[in-house]
Amino acid sequence: MIQRIQTVYLILVALLGAILPFWLNLWSDGEGNQVFAQNEVMISVAFYTTAALALIAIMLFKNRKNQFVLNRLNMILNLFLLGFFVYRSLNLSGESNISEKGIGMLIPIISIVFLALANRAIKKDEDLVKSVDRLR
Repeated sequence: MIQRIQTVYLILVALLGAILPFWLNLWSDGEGNQVFAQNEVMISVAFYTTAALALIAIMLFKNRKNQFVLNRLNMILNLFLLGFFVYRSLNLSGESNISEKGIGMLIPIISIVFLALANRAIKKDEDLVKSVDRLR
């Protein structure tokens, strides 16, 4: 389980979703107040769900097909989160007060990259198992 590279990628996704959004600011409003994930309930739920799906996918190491599907679901959740951040950043730029985008908005992009790498490794493992079963 832990010796597989996709487990490392999924652990990184879990850490990105559970810890990093609460340390890095997502954006700053017009008054200069930094907004973190814990200030927005739905964003916190989305990040925690991303981390939970990654941890559940790690536990499904014996069933690679379900692990693959769960990672795809996690990618879709991260795409929705990224879409919300893009929508929010487009609204921030039209304010009369100057506001800043934070580095925390990049977390879903990094998570999607690691999930894609994990899915590639899972697919490689599945192909290896199929080739060994063919030889029997």
